[in-house]
This record gives sequence, C-alpha cells and structure tokens, in this order.
Amino acid sequence: MQTTNLKEKFLKETRYKLKNLLGKKNIYEVPSLEKIVINTGFGRLAPDEKTREIIAADLAKITGQKPIFTAAKAAIAGFKIRKGQIIGAKVTIRGAKMDHFFEKLVSIVLPRLRDFRGVSEDSFDPRGNYTLGFREANVFPEVDYGRADKPIGLEITVCTTAQTSKEARALLTELGMPFKVQKVSRGRTRPQPAQIGD
Repeated sequence: MQTTNLKEKFLKETRYKLKNLLGKKNIYEVPSLEKIVINTGFGRLAPDEKTREIIAADLAKITGQKPIFTAAKAAIAGFKIRKGQIIGAKVTIRGAKMDHFFEKLVSIVLPRLRDFRGVSEDSFDPRGNYTLGFREANVFPEVDYGRADKPIGLEITVCTTAQTSKEARALLTELGMPFKVQKVSRGRTRPQPAQIGD
C-alpha cells in the first residue's frame, strides 16, 4: 500500500465496496476513520522534565504532531500518584496526519514485528473503535531503537464513525488492517471475516 493513497482509495473504491457489503442505502452512511489517539503512560518510570520532553519528541516524530501531557485527576496512594501529577502523554490526529499514520501502521510497523501473525479482532469496543498496544515505541522507524534505557509503551485507538464493532471490522479490513487468520476444518486457513449481520 502506498503511503499517500488511503484517502483517495477510500473515496474512489473502498466506500462503494463497503456500501454493498454493509447494505447501506446511502454512500454517506458508510463508516470511515474519524481520528486516531496515541497515548503513553509513564507508569513507574516517573520521568523528570528532560525525559518527558524526550518522550514527547518521540511521539511528535511518530505522529507529526506535538503531544499534550496528561495529569492524574485524583491521588492514588497505592501507586504513589498525586493529584495533578504528570502521568502520561497523548496525541490526537485527524485528517491527512491520521491517514498517513494509519498507512504507516498497517504497511510498515506491523509487518516488521517479529513473528507477527496479525492483530486480534477482540479489541473492538461496542462503539466501533479499535485499540492495540505496543510494549515499546521503538517499533516505529522514527524512534531510535537503542536510545531508551527505559522503553515506554504505546496505546493506539483507531476511532471510526461505525455504529457497531462489525462495521468497524469491515472498514479496517478494507483499509488494510492485518487481522489474524483463523484455522478452519481440514487444516486450511482463512482470514477472519467481518461477519456482518450476525
């Protein structure tokens, strides 16, 4: 998949295919990508200001947009977290940056993972959003693999306009999300279907 054609392909091909697959009466009822939220929690890393800025810089490289820091809304004594303490960073991307990020995710980042066999279909919420996590941010080519002494993880949530998880599965499948294959009888395999209309 070329890293500049997601929007063009969606408008010219994908949404018409989805219209038929999902039984939509109007092309404007077809689900689409809405936004992608990338966030990281610092956990026990408890970074100082300099380290936070390094993490923020890496997120900016990955997403093309400056992140914001997130703070604890309440104190949690068990985790030694104070109210207002910086506990993570987050980026929300839309439009062209979102399209570019999604294409990079499905065509470059995921296929490069060791022993990658596809992403799980169990990570949809009822509102049609899909979340996946990475233990280390350096799976993205923009991040220096050997620099971080304490690597941080990333959680990526792909938000769609789909009304159900089944519609969202169909959308992401057509956009190139590599879901795991499912074993069937006689030893053959096939990709897990979108299973629309169960």
